[in-house]
Formats: sequence, structure tokens, C-alpha cells
Amino acid sequence: MLETARELTLEAAQSAANSRGPSTGHSSRNLSASHIKKLLDSRSDREVLDGMRRVITLMYRSEPSVPFFSAVVKNVANASFEVKKLVYIYLVHHAETEPDLALLSINTIQKSLTDQNPQVRAMALRTMSGIRVPVISQIVSLAIKRGCGDMSPHVRKAAALAIPKCYRLDPSTLPQLTGYVSTLLGDTQYFVAGPAVTAFLEVCPDRIDLIHPHYRSLVKKLVDMDEWSQIATLRLLTFYARRCFPQKIQKGKKPVSKGFYDDEEAEGGEEYDVPYIDPDLELLFRACKLLLHNRNSAVVVSVVRCFLYLAPTDYLSATVGPLVALLRSPQDIQHIALYNIVAVVLRQPKPFTRYIAHFLVRATDPLHIWRLKLEILTILFPHCGLHLKGIIVSDLQHFSQSSDPALVRESLRAIGRCAQSDPSTADQCLHILLSQITSLDDNLVSESLTVIRHLIQQDPASHEQTVIQLVKHLGLTNNPDARATIVWLVGEFAGAEPEKNIAPDVLRILVKNFANEEEAVKQQLVLLGARVYLHHLLRNPPKEEPQPETKAQPETQPEYPNEWNDKADEGEGEGKSDNQGAERSSQPEEPAEQGEDQITLLWRYILLLARYDTSYDLRDRARLYKALLGSPSSTQLANLLLLAPKPVPHVSSPSETRKDLLIGSSTLVIGPDAGIHGLKGYENIPDWVQAGEEPDPSLRVVDVRPNTAERASMTAGERLDKALKEHQNNTAQSSKGPNGRVQGAASAASKNKTLDQWLEDEETETETETETEEESGSEEEVTDSEEETEEEETEEEETDSDDGEEDRQLLTQRGDTRIQGSSKDVF
Repeated sequence: MLETARELTLEAAQSAANSRGPSTGHSSRNLSASHIKKLLDSRSDREVLDGMRRVITLMYRSEPSVPFFSAVVKNVANASFEVKKLVYIYLVHHAETEPDLALLSINTIQKSLTDQNPQVRAMALRTMSGIRVPVISQIVSLAIKRGCGDMSPHVRKAAALAIPKCYRLDPSTLPQLTGYVSTLLGDTQYFVAGPAVTAFLEVCPDRIDLIHPHYRSLVKKLVDMDEWSQIATLRLLTFYARRCFPQKIQKGKKPVSKGFYDDEEAEGGEEYDVPYIDPDLELLFRACKLLLHNRNSAVVVSVVRCFLYLAPTDYLSATVGPLVALLRSPQDIQHIALYNIVAVVLRQPKPFTRYIAHFLVRATDPLHIWRLKLEILTILFPHCGLHLKGIIVSDLQHFSQSSDPALVRESLRAIGRCAQSDPSTADQCLHILLSQITSLDDNLVSESLTVIRHLIQQDPASHEQTVIQLVKHLGLTNNPDARATIVWLVGEFAGAEPEKNIAPDVLRILVKNFANEEEAVKQQLVLLGARVYLHHLLRNPPKEEPQPETKAQPETQPEYPNEWNDKADEGEGEGKSDNQGAERSSQPEEPAEQGEDQITLLWRYILLLARYDTSYDLRDRARLYKALLGSPSSTQLANLLLLAPKPVPHVSSPSETRKDLLIGSSTLVIGPDAGIHGLKGYENIPDWVQAGEEPDPSLRVVDVRPNTAERASMTAGERLDKALKEHQNNTAQSSKGPNGRVQGAASAASKNKTLDQWLEDEETETETETETEEESGSEEEVTDSEEETEEEETEEEETDSDDGEEDRQLLTQRGDTRIQGSSKDVF
């Protein structure tokens, strides 16, 4: 005791000196390498422990500690547990740099596998599997085999954790390791079965036949496992259920409503399809419900994945609250939880409407958080009530006026998605978007007009006034994208009704400033001019009189088919046709042609402006439209190209591409491109097994064991009484003869015996044993005479066939009395 107290005092003084800082001179930085080696070579365990602590300190400071390898290896056989622990840590860290010296310690580590202390055995097994030297793979495999049969559960747990390390070290040991995994999966201790499941998922995840006999035990141990074992077990059981439990539907009836009086007939219930849940699958669901309030967010997400892919919709509603509660976690966990919530909401949005207030954007939320929240709000928008819809729209309107361009863009797009998903709120959303057009923020105006365009395309007939209102704001915005969008909308609805056609007037006004517009606006103006001119041609088709003249045109027509119009504008070639047109315009008989000529002249003026523009793209577009509209034969083709109905744009959710990814996986956060092709280890949920192809359910049946819960609730006295009754019943059944009658009344009298009577019976039994030994000689003579009588009786049985059965019963009764009775009774 004095020696131990002295060592503790020295250690306390040394630790206090080290805590005062390097100025005291006792820091490992100020000690030389020779002094540390001297401590490691010392015979005192205290000095060796001090030296090992200094070496480990150097190792974790990323300072050179490899030169001490030989001195550290010498202490691998040290009897001190603390020294041995530090030596093992050093070996695992530096074994790859010095594999030859590391092999010198293998024999000593193997001897530690037979140590009396289970902690030493477990630590030796962990160290041997952690030394990444391929030469010792078979030795590690044998050590795991020994650890699987160890009496201590801690050693068996270390063996389970060592199996994946051995497999990564040498994949050729897979057949041996598979047997070890099968053994450890059926371990009675829950903290051994959890690491065994982890080893199974890494070593042999396709050997689903190994899980059949251990399925129910794993489900029952699920609640008691540690958090990371629960994650692995839930993943395994989810995949197992998909491969072993087919989807079945059974017929159910609605509850029958009885009459008020008893003599009234009850109304029959209607039959409907109900999903059938296997009892083993129901056992898994009951176990998973207990894990919803786990402190680890990954366990909660794993339970949600289990219910989402396996259970009916009713089970999923119980997981929504714990899943939304993860939003109170730090931002990194909150980010992952939101991705999983989006994936669940895309499949089942209804249960999340109660918690919609948790998804409102806060001022302190970063970009990656509020973007996912806006997405969730737009998905839940059509499933909410009027009050919640008003709150969501007002919230989006507030953030659309933010100074952050990204937040403005996402808010406006969210408003558009809300209007698309719920047409009853389209007018309200459109009114909000129209109020943003007069803003000085070009980004806000551009995004608003893009969303307005999508809304107008959904119902063009009811948005005529909207287009007119947009035209009024053309002079208030200078954003080229916004102006191009308005011009496109005017051209799209230019020929809707001739009485309300404003497209020619808009074109006439905008063409005046054609040269100062941006290229995007110029392209839309040329397109608008082509559409206006095409509508003019469709309403006023050319007459049949000038057809002979048009047939002779190809002989004198230049390389481009419509170059004639350009030359006519320049005063070349067809001067007579111009004079004829002037004469016709001067006649008062045809006032309608005057309007047609204005549209034609406007179209030619646009072509001239585009012909001398600096943009090659714009000139090519103008040449294409000119060729289409120049000849009457191509009018129908131009009609198909320019006036074809456009598909209604539907802006889907940004996470729609991640809808089919596995819940709870890293791929769901990173994305499908990096997940499937760049992220290793991703595996999607398997399909349901077809009915008739599932494994036999009898494979999951195990030996029936006594109910431990019932025994735990019984007192010690009740257990003794129950055991005594079972013993009495067994002895009563064994004392019955072949005819069902009890031989003697000893069994009935034994029920009411006291302890003294039991002791007296034991004394009488010992006396009878001594008497039987003394009379053994006389018993032999009696048995000889009995054998002779038996032979005579058998002869009589052969002769007398009628009375054979009665004699046989007498013989059996006499034989029973000879066997069961004592020698005195026989005499």
C-alpha cells in the first residue's frame, strides 16, 4: 500500500508539473530523444509509462515519433495494463511504416489473447486486426475465430469489429469470415449483435439467408443497441423486408352501423382493399416506433426511411413530428434534415401541413437553409387552408422585396409555383407580380415578368387585360429581358381577336427606337413583325390574278428568292408594279387596301432595319422570315412555325430529380450526378419481392424459449412453487402404468409432505438400499424361479389362444410389481 501511494504521489506531482507549461522543463518538447529512450528502456513501470506518454504526445502533435519504434516494441510484453494500452496505440499508428519491426510483436500479442483479463484479450484482438500488414491475415482470422467463442461479450464484440478490417486486409478470407458473422449474428448480447450487423453489411451484404434465423432476435435487440448499431440494423432490416415480405392485399369491410333497436337489421359494410402486413413485419414496426425519440438524428431518419418504404401511409404520420423536430438542431444537421423532409414531402405532403409554421423563413437562415424551406412551402401550398395560404403568399411577397438577388429570384419563382399548383390563388399571385414591374430593380422586374409569362400561358383567354397592362409599362423599364418578354407576349396574342389587336400599334411604336434596343429585344421585334404580317396574309389572302406573273418570276429571280422585295424598296427592277400600287391607292374605291399596305410597308421597313444590323444572328433570322412570308406557297409552313401553340410551362420543384434517391443517404444531399457516378457505396432500395418468390416463413422460426418477461415479474417464492408443481406433474406422469393407473399412492401423498417428512423418506431410502444389498443373493434365486415360471406361462399362451390376452395382462402386472416393489414385498 505504501508503494502504491508513493507511485500515485509521484504521478500526481509529475502531471501537475506538466500542466504548469513548458517553462518548468518537464515538457516532452524540452526532453531529448535520448532521454525518452532511456525512460522506455527503464525497468520501472512508472518510468516506462512516463516515456510512453511522451511518445504518444509527440505522435499526436505530428512530431517525429518513428525513431522510438524499436524501444516501444520492447515494452509490448509489459505487465502493466496502462503501458500495454499505449504500446498498442503506437503500434496501430506506425505499423505500416515499419512492418518488419511490427511483426516482432505479433507473438506477444497472440499470447495476450489468452490472458485472464477480458479487457486485455479484447485490446489484443483490436490491435492485431488494426496492424495493416497483409502477411498476418491468416493469424488475424484465427484470432477472430477464438474471439467468437470467448466467454466475455466484450471480446466477442471486438471480434465482430475486427471482421471488416480482416476482410479489407485480405479479401480471400471471405469464406471464413462469413461463418464468423453467422455465429455472431445469433449472439445473445445486443452489443455484440450490433457490430455483427455492421460486419455483415460490409463483408457479405448479399447473403440474406444468414439473417433468416436471427431476424426476430435482431428486431427485439434493436431498442437496446447503441446508436450506430441501430442505424446499421435498421438499414439491414429495411432491405431484408423488401426482399422477403411481398406486398399483399386483403379484403376488409367498413364498420357496420347497427340500428337503434335490437330487432332492426344491421346495414352491411362495403368491402375494400386493405394492405396485408406480415406479423414479422409488424414486429419490426412496433420496435421502430420506440426509436422515434432517439437523441441521434440519423436514427430518426432511418426510422422514417423504414416507414416510408415499408409501411402504409398511416404509419408515416407518426414520424412527421420527430422528423420536423430535427430543425431545432445545429445548421449542419438542420440542412440534412431538410433534404430528407423534401424527399418525404414530395411523396406524402399531407402529414406535414400541421407543421408548416416550422418552415417559414427566418432572417438568420443562410442560403442553403431558406432555399429548402421555400421549396417545402411551395410543395405544401395546395394542401393548406386559406389562412395558411395567405401567410405563405405574404411571406413570399415580403422576401421578394429583399436586397439579396438570390432571395428575390427564389421568392418570385416560389410565387409562380404556388399559382401553378393552386389556380384559385393565381389572381392574387399575379397581382403581386404585376406590382413588382414598376420596381427599379431590374432583376426583380425580369424574374416577375418570367413568372407572369408562365401564368398567362396557362389561361391566355383570361389575361388579355394583363397583356395590355404590361404594354403600358414598356416605357418604365430598361431591362432588355423584361422588354423582350413583353414583346413576346404581345406577339403571342396578336391574332387572338382582330377587334382587340394591339400588336401593329405596339410594333409601330417600338420600331422607331429599333437601333437603340438590345439584341434580345430586336429579335423579338422581328418575330413580332413576322407574326403581324402573317396574320395580315391569313386575313387577306392574295388574289388569283397575279399568279401568271409570279410563275415567270423564277427566270429573272436572283439567288435569294425574296431579293426582289429588297430591290423594289431600293427603286430597282419592278418600278411598274410600284406605280400600279400607287395608282390603286389613289383610287377611292379600295380604302381597305390602304391599311394592308401600311402593314406591308411596316414589315418591309423592319426587314431593312434588320438587314443592316451588326448582328449576324439577327440578319439570318430576318432572311428566314422573309423567305417564309415571301411566297404564298409557304404561308402554311410559316403558320406552323410562327403561330404554333406553345406547351404550357410547368416549373417543377428543384428537388424533383432527387425524389427517387434513398432517404438518409449522403447521395440525397450531394445530388444524383455525384451520387451514382462519383460517390462510392450508394445502393438504392430494392424492389418488392414478387408474391410466391419470397423465402419460406418457417426459416424465421426459432426454438421457443420460456417467457423471460413473465419470469421477471414473478417473485422467488412463486418461481419455486411453479418449479415444484412441474416436478410433481412429471413424477406423477412417470409413475403411471400402461393402463393409465397410478402405481401406488406415493405421488398423491407427496404433495402434502413437509420438510421433515422429506428428510425421513431419504433416511428410509438409505436403509432399504442396505437391506437390498444383503438380500441380493436370495433375489437371484427368486429371479431364476420366476424366469422358469415365465417360460411355462409363454408355452401356455401358445396353446390357449382364447385366453391369451388375459394372461398377458396378468404377466405385465406381476412384472411391474417385481420391478417397482422392494425385495420384501416380493417375498
